[in-house]
Amino acid sequence: MKKTNPFRIARYVLSAHELKQLPKDRGTEVAIAGRSNAGKSSAINTFTDQKSLARTSKTPGRTQQIVIFELDEDRRIADLPGYGYAKVPVKLKDHWRRVMERYFQTRECLRGVVLVMDIRHPMREFDQQMLAWCESANIPCHILLTKADKLKRGPAQATLLKVRRDLPAIASIQVFSSSKKTGLDELVDKLADWYEYGDKES
Repeated sequence: MKKTNPFRIARYVLSAHELKQLPKDRGTEVAIAGRSNAGKSSAINTFTDQKSLARTSKTPGRTQQIVIFELDEDRRIADLPGYGYAKVPVKLKDHWRRVMERYFQTRECLRGVVLVMDIRHPMREFDQQMLAWCESANIPCHILLTKADKLKRGPAQATLLKVRRDLPAIASIQVFSSSKKTGLDELVDKLADWYEYGDKES
């Protein structure tokens, strides 16, 4: 039987500048995090099988709020602000660093984090900070090495093995390409486990 993708029903709900604007802290929430130019929005659009659910832009750093997409009343996707983009004002960077730290420390419904990294530039400073927050809060983290189509298979696998070697126990990792849909089934399976969708067969 062909697998169905349970994330096609995702719909935009709200954008929050402060944690108090988020939906009630209940159910299951999975966060998508990553540098502003790592392909985060494209990854969301790919695994939800929607062309423009998350805004993509040639200008990095547009996601400057926590954007919530709802699957049902008990399941949500949280698109976290893109980080590491130089043109974002320092004051805004500091605000989001504080908000993100509190989010990881206090959001009890947070079941997992998908950490998006460009496979050509993995484990930058803010990536390591996100991973440290996950480890501190004991939240599972699944790393997507995106834009895998930009590298040949050999170098892509070498990067995967190199990054995997130093990961904490709470982290898993895979290669991914939004344009080629490489690794899509693996990502959907990981998310479905976190959301406890059970049998994904139709």
